[in-house]
Amino acid sequence: MAALAPDVYKAMVRLDTAARQGLDPKLYELVKIRASQINHCAFCLDMHTKDALAAGESVERIVQLSAWEESRHFYTEKELAAIELTEAVTVLTDGFVPDEVYDKAAEHFEEKELAQLIAAITVINAWNRFGVTCRLTPGHYQPGQHA
Repeated sequence: MAALAPDVYKAMVRLDTAARQGLDPKLYELVKIRASQINHCAFCLDMHTKDALAAGESVERIVQLSAWEESRHFYTEKELAAIELTEAVTVLTDGFVPDEVYDKAAEHFEEKELAQLIAAITVINAWNRFGVTCRLTPGHYQPGQHA
């Protein structure tokens, strides 16, 4: 994509950089990983698990993320609200993000931080669609390579 649509790629990188502003780096990576799990984007899973580990995230919390509802004790209430919001924004097949999911996130995030979180979720979903559609190959990413 970077070579074939460089203006789009550069705009996405700028959007991604803007979306992460003010978010905890570990939370940001958890959100990226969870959306990528749902969207089956192996390339983004490779990238964001490596970046999460580099940011100090534990292997255990990364591994448990796909079963977070049964592994709630690994995450803070704020993280759980972000993960649940990530799922609701990522899977819109049933319509709107449920009010209770949004309200729970709003309880844990200030307005500006919540806006940044929603932006980060939106951006990773766009990246996932590029990765899955273009069949990007995982395994070659080095932490911080695209930072």
